[in-house]
Amino acid sequence: MPYKPQFEPGKTVYQPDVQITQLGELIGDPVTAAEFPQHILRFRNDRWDQSIGLDDLDEKDWLSHFGKFEPLPDNLSPALALRYHGHQFRNYNPEIGDGRGFLFAQMRDHEGRLMDLGTKGSGTTPWSRSGDGRLTLKGAVREILATEMLEALGVNTSKTFSVVETGEKLWRGDEPSPTRSAVMTRLSHGHIRIGAFQRIAYEKNEELMHRLVTYCLEQYYGGVQTDNPATELFAHVAQEVARLAGAYMAAGFVHGVLNTDNINITGESFDYGPWRFTPYWDPGFTAAYFDHEGLYCFARQPEALHWNLAQFASALRLIADSDPLVATLETFPKAYGTAFTEHFCWRLGIQSEGFEKDRDLVVAAEKGLAQKSVEIDQFFFDWGKAEKLDQVEEGSAEFAEFHKLIADRTRARPPVADYWQKASPCSMHIEEVEAIWTAIADGDDWSLLWNKIAEIRDMGHALRNG
Repeated sequence: MPYKPQFEPGKTVYQPDVQITQLGELIGDPVTAAEFPQHILRFRNDRWDQSIGLDDLDEKDWLSHFGKFEPLPDNLSPALALRYHGHQFRNYNPEIGDGRGFLFAQMRDHEGRLMDLGTKGSGTTPWSRSGDGRLTLKGAVREILATEMLEALGVNTSKTFSVVETGEKLWRGDEPSPTRSAVMTRLSHGHIRIGAFQRIAYEKNEELMHRLVTYCLEQYYGGVQTDNPATELFAHVAQEVARLAGAYMAAGFVHGVLNTDNINITGESFDYGPWRFTPYWDPGFTAAYFDHEGLYCFARQPEALHWNLAQFASALRLIADSDPLVATLETFPKAYGTAFTEHFCWRLGIQSEGFEKDRDLVVAAEKGLAQKSVEIDQFFFDWGKAEKLDQVEEGSAEFAEFHKLIADRTRARPPVADYWQKASPCSMHIEEVEAIWTAIADGDDWSLLWNKIAEIRDMGHALRNG
């Protein structure tokens, strides 16, 4: 079967379902949002608002809930800043948590999944330390672009749900200041982090660890099925994180900050800071200017996620035996390899034929791409639009082996969408991100952003449907 993105938006009615409170007061701290001088709606996700029954809100009500953060009906009140620890660039930090955001609401989506609405830039919390709890408008625009592009490329990602400009001037050391401010709301299939388990292990709270494990199994993985819930949960998470690693690589995406406090136990990617897409198949391509050692560079992302899973296993040892956790951890390389090759084939528009055959094909493609004679997006575009796989001219002798291996493959989707008739593929490189922001910053011109979102969604439709 061909790889398919896991989730698509649908329509439902609003179904509040506050589950987080069953974990007790130690999971988070009650907080209120900052009061902002302005509330200007800049982005509303018109694909996903219907999936949780909020598409009927008018602009006034939308701003009340996602600018002023008045509670949604029968939902969390007050909001909760979640507690967690984390390894940040492999250094353990017990002094972090939701420092500029909180869990605002929980509800069921059109598929019955428990969804969280969480904020970024909504003000200070007990975990803010020296931060101001705010978000730059540029940071919010960048997150819109990251989530839209990743969703189109079939990556399991949080959705940028709302962006409201707030009228404050912010000072930042890594960009021209003062700069404009915003508050963002993201829609996630939960955002319990590996770091939450690390904090509980650090505090040796076995009772809370049992409760959190059960909560995660019941809310995200269909319930407790075995006599060893912690090892059961770890097996689920390891599989989903392997899928995420494979999807990142096939998308040419570099997250930039794969710390344990940024890894969701549902395997859903979120929290986009210094992300980038690498134009070429460049193993050492790094997104974060402060990642001096290239710890989270393009090619090391699977390793980083594997390492984070090892920290998750270490935390679960508070209530579980080591051997089954280690056994699951050892399955990660194969699970990642399978996920990567399946996603690679999906983006090519061909049927997956099992790991062994897919691996040979993908290795041949990587060897060609590593010569940097063609950009990643152009490569996938050329093959995705091809009606006959034995007639594509890739323009480089380095792809000779790949040509031979793909010639007899079966197409998974016919290239019928208008997207495939375009002269060039949809890409998302740093120069275009900066150009989109410059138009907003200098002239309050949002047209480049709206046009890019439309282009991205057009590509996503083509990849899903042909």
